[in-house]
Amino acid sequence: MTTSAKSAKTAQKKAAPADSAAGHPAAPGTGTPAALGFRMPAEWAPQTAVWLSWPHKYESWPGKFRPVPYLFSRIVTAISQREEVRINCAARLQARAAKLCAKAGADMARVTFYDHPTNDAWCRDHGPIFVKHRQTGEVALTDWAYNAWGDKYPPYDLDNEIPPSIGRALGLRRFGKNDMVLEGGSIDVNGEGLLLTSEQCLLNKNRNPHLTKEQIEQNLRDYLGVTQILWVGDGIVGDDTDGHIDDMTRFYKPDGFITCVEPATHDKNHAILAENLERLKSFRTPAGGKFDIVELPMPRPFGFQRQRVPASYANFLIINGAVLVPTFRQNKRDREACQIIASCFPDREVVPIDCYHLIWGLGTLHCISQQQPA
Repeated sequence: MTTSAKSAKTAQKKAAPADSAAGHPAAPGTGTPAALGFRMPAEWAPQTAVWLSWPHKYESWPGKFRPVPYLFSRIVTAISQREEVRINCAARLQARAAKLCAKAGADMARVTFYDHPTNDAWCRDHGPIFVKHRQTGEVALTDWAYNAWGDKYPPYDLDNEIPPSIGRALGLRRFGKNDMVLEGGSIDVNGEGLLLTSEQCLLNKNRNPHLTKEQIEQNLRDYLGVTQILWVGDGIVGDDTDGHIDDMTRFYKPDGFITCVEPATHDKNHAILAENLERLKSFRTPAGGKFDIVELPMPRPFGFQRQRVPASYANFLIINGAVLVPTFRQNKRDREACQIIASCFPDREVVPIDCYHLIWGLGTLHCISQQQPA
């Protein structure tokens, strides 16, 4: 590694060990991550690093791109105070990005740039989904097909190369490429066998028209080590990802959900979120009990050029010792959301991050990040 910009690191590409599961999805139950003892940890489990993809696509924030790299640098700063930050960033952009992060106060000894060019900045969805071995603690990655949310925003060829590039850079075992389209923002897990997702996204014909619901569920079991899939219905208004769960409902403990609600009955989100809340109330834990449910009010709706943005406090990011919470310059509602989220994570610091500009790209903190478990 070489150092630059006050100890920011630039990782050099290196070959990873051959991985027996790379290239093709394994047959159900044979050689799959789950069969080999791997599972996806909950987000609150200890982390080695958080991955980001440095923003550069002006079209993702039309007319509003200028502040976005500065906001990313503040997010890097908040994360680097607690753990490593690993950034996919084309070599030509690294010096500028490192300078911004250093100026924002990031701990640059904990920031590493990887020469992994991308089409866009949404690492939650184009990045790998990490899994961890139950006994040995080995960390591996699963590599799923990615089509930019139903082929909405081509090209995405570079984004599809991010999981194998990360696997090579870290020397990690890679399971895939799985031919099932799956974005990290479309699922949430409790680390103990449960996975939460939405029908609007995973059953959407713009993702996996060749797969039945049962086949999708089996793939999730085989590759993420879950045993039960919980389905809500539709996603919030303005969400171009077709109903990602990380804008609606999240696990905050193995038997607890924090879920968005919209008190205003005239708002289109009211009925959507009320229906999802009823489903959550009907779910039962593996032991047969009810889940604890914490309601999280939505921010006031706002948008740009008659397009409503999917602003949601549920798009928080859990890191070591803290929860980064998106805020939207709505003082009263922002404070209330931070207080509610703090009540769910009493042992973590709640760090509000102004995402007023970031949300014009139709996503915030969780959408741009992907945690790597320790």
